[in-house]
Parts: sequence; structure tokens; C-alpha cells
Amino acid sequence: MAIVTNDVVALTYKLHTIENGEKVFVEETTKENPLDFLYGVGMMLPKFEENIAHLNVGETTAFELSAADAYGEKDERAVAQLPADMFKETGLPPIGEVIPLQDNQGNQFRAVVVEVTPEAVVADLNHPMAGKPLHFEIEILNVRPATEEELSHGHSHGVDGTQGH
Repeated sequence: MAIVTNDVVALTYKLHTIENGEKVFVEETTKENPLDFLYGVGMMLPKFEENIAHLNVGETTAFELSAADAYGEKDERAVAQLPADMFKETGLPPIGEVIPLQDNQGNQFRAVVVEVTPEAVVADLNHPMAGKPLHFEIEILNVRPATEEELSHGHSHGVDGTQGH
């Protein structure tokens, strides 16, 4: 069955970034623990979905996404100066640590610590893969129509549709 909008797709992937012309391994999923998602509802990068559209179970593909088609170009202005007082309880984080943050609307996101002074922690708000082309190797494991409950919830309930929240 070929992938179409409102299908639940289960797949394995290997993800590499492309840095200085070389592939750098980031992560992979396995057949025992695949990625599953509701296709065509905005959960995945649009160009990722475009590259797997109409594939069938058992098919494989490999493709690259430009930085612009993945997580965007790095915005050098996307930094936050966080008062050191925010870290009284946990202690100042080291450079390179990923810290959880929340904006005024309650949206949660992560930032990377790029500088620490006694007065402030400077955090890079860009996605960790911003500015990097991505290379995917994909194998489609399962494709099925989403259940009414999955469609109403806007996400997959697992490879077979029985996984709870």
C-alpha cells in the first residue's frame, strides 16, 4: 500500500548531517523501534514527507535535504541572555549543555549553552541541526490507514494503532 495523507507510516531511518562535504552520523531507528507518524498532517518536515510520498512497504530510499528544507539556516541573532539567578537551584550549566526553556505562551523548546559568565548564561535558540544539510536512508516497514481516534488526536497510536498515550 502506497503512502498517502492520513496514513500511519512506520519506517527505519539513518540520519547524517553533511559537514564540510562529509557525512556525520546523528542517529538511527531500528525495526524493533521504528519511527511511526501520521503522514500529511504536519508532524514531519514537509520535504521529508515529499521524499517518501507514494512509497510502499519494503521500499527503501535515500535523499538529502538542504538546510533551508530541513531546520532552516542558522540565525546568529537567535540567542538569549539568561540571568544567572535562573540557575540558583541547579547550578550554572556547562558550555554545550542543552537546557529546556519555555516562552511566555508556554511553548517548550531546548537551547544550547554557548557562554557562561557569573551574571548570565548565553543560550543559542537555533535548532541543533539548523544550518546543516541532512542525509536520510529510509526503509518503509508498515503503512496503514489511520484510525478515527488517531485522526481526531492528530497523531499515530503506534505501528498497529493500539499504543496508548
